Amino acid sequence: MLIVGYDDYRTQAQNLANALQMPYREIRRHVFPDGESLIQVPVELPQHVVLIRSLNQPNDKLIELLFSVSALRQHGAKRITLVAPYLCYMRQDIENQPGEAVSQRVIGQLLADHFDDVITVDPHLHRVQRLDQAIPIRNARAVSAGENIARFIASRYSSGILLGPDSESEQWVREIATKIGFSYAVATKIRSGDQLVEVSIPQRDYAGQPVILIDDMISTGRTLAQASDKLLQAGASQVDAIITHPLFCNDAEQCMLQSGVTHIWSTDSITHPTNAIALADLLADAIKQLA
Repeated sequence: MLIVGYDDYRTQAQNLANALQMPYREIRRHVFPDGESLIQVPVELPQHVVLIRSLNQPNDKLIELLFSVSALRQHGAKRITLVAPYLCYMRQDIENQPGEAVSQRVIGQLLADHFDDVITVDPHLHRVQRLDQAIPIRNARAVSAGENIARFIASRYSSGILLGPDSESEQWVREIATKIGFSYAVATKIRSGDQLVEVSIPQRDYAGQPVILIDDMISTGRTLAQASDKLLQAGASQVDAIITHPLFCNDAEQCMLQSGVTHIWSTDSITHPTNAIALADLLADAIKQLA
């Protein structure tokens, strides 16, 4: 087996290779002035290649991914496993308005057509329950960062309240809270636009207690910013945030900090200064379990 990756995700790729005790080689990328990409993969390949790249800011990355998998197969790879800790275009699984493309279906089929296995972390799925329903191959696997996040929280807090931002997060937040013996609550959220959201926190005693906001993905940061402001008004001693996928578009991080969030931590699914929770061991275990 060989781990291959790109310069923009080098640290995580090397960490995965180390966790698997496998060699790592890098794909060379060059972007021409007109925006086209040149891709050069390693040659003299083993039969099984693991290609790792997180698919935030996905449009250019998807093109480079297709060039890469084509060249890898041309040079001898028989099985190619994609490890995409953040998986793009999973949110839209129906045609909400007439004429809209169902992006999950399109990208899911694209990946199924080119990869033998796909591994990701906590994909943002709605009506679809399993990843293999979105990516129609046998080895489409979603793993959860919950255990890693639970260990991180337990190493930094003796007690506190975990708060999920909406009903979709309840099962995940409950699982983390149960692992470490913390209490938890779930807010309600009404979204009316990309940056227009109304958050209500449940009634309970927050006075003097630290609250840890937990979310699978941060884009604009407005949801957690509103939650933080209301928690501090309700008497919380401190509000921190832990995020699996730190997209942090535009001023998202600043918005959260201005709302009173003290610490923002994230997994390294997407490279960001808030990275504090490594996923290499989790991803390595998932690769070892492939049939």
